Amino acid sequence: MANIKIFGGSSHQDLSQKIADHLGLELGKVVTKKFSNQETCVEIGESVRGEDVYIVQSGCGEINDSLMELLIMIDACKIASASRVTAVIPCFPYARQDKKDKSRAPISAKLVANMLSVAGADHIITMDLHASQIQGFFDIPVDNLYAEPAVLKWIRETISEWRNCTVVSPDAGGAKRATSIAHRLHVAFALIHKERKKANEVDRMVLVGDVKDRVAILVDDMADTCGTICHAADKLLSAGAARVYAILTHGIFSGPALACINSACFEAVVVTNTIPQEDKMKHCSKIQAIDISMILAEAIKRTHNGESVSYLFSHVPL
Repeated sequence: MANIKIFGGSSHQDLSQKIADHLGLELGKVVTKKFSNQETCVEIGESVRGEDVYIVQSGCGEINDSLMELLIMIDACKIASASRVTAVIPCFPYARQDKKDKSRAPISAKLVANMLSVAGADHIITMDLHASQIQGFFDIPVDNLYAEPAVLKWIRETISEWRNCTVVSPDAGGAKRATSIAHRLHVAFALIHKERKKANEVDRMVLVGDVKDRVAILVDDMADTCGTICHAADKLLSAGAARVYAILTHGIFSGPALACINSACFEAVVVTNTIPQEDKMKHCSKIQAIDISMILAEAIKRTHNGESVSYLFSHVPL
């Protein structure tokens, strides 16, 4: 492909390289460093004049540093006369702060959207936003891709009894995602209603649906401390589920998450590689990773060629 450059930020170099490999391109030269006072410095090591630039940077690790690095890279490419700059953000930072749910609460996802636009981004490619309305925070095009094709492929190839399964949403907010997967597999759907005492702490869970003697597959967009999905797994097992799996797009796994998963009743906890998982997989044998670099690479290719990206939602070659 002509007139295209792919740059990878420091948050997920492995994913950036896989995307470049799928496209048959070399990653662009970029040097990221910090001054002694911890200011971030980015140097783009090649010309981007007139080029269609894609910057891959996931919202993970040191999230604030990753976000600042992305903003500086966008600005550096823009003032170096790139024709278009697209930020490829597999895991969108601050996505859970998407609404004013109490007095004086910030809508930080909107702030991040403003920062990306002001930095000079012309287009955003992301995956499985925590809330679809985040797309409306932008005045530039946003393509919210879905990991669903890769998830369906994993279920059919890995779970031998997938025809006798129930897809379960761990909360009402994820019901649309879970019902879509259940519909495509032609299987049953169930929902867990949860009540929280405070953030990251669940008070009570109620199962709506039947999982008795069936394989239960919990589906969610992300897991952080994993308290919700571990409690949900216990609830499903006590309701008679034969086996329990969890499939998550973004495996954040902070705090006690790995210990929680190791002690829970999961057969496997499956995540995509929007966030690096290698170190976590070493400490938790239940974690498995699905590669979604092909989906992102195809989105970049179709965007560069001026083609529809919505085609990917169900037809991405895997």
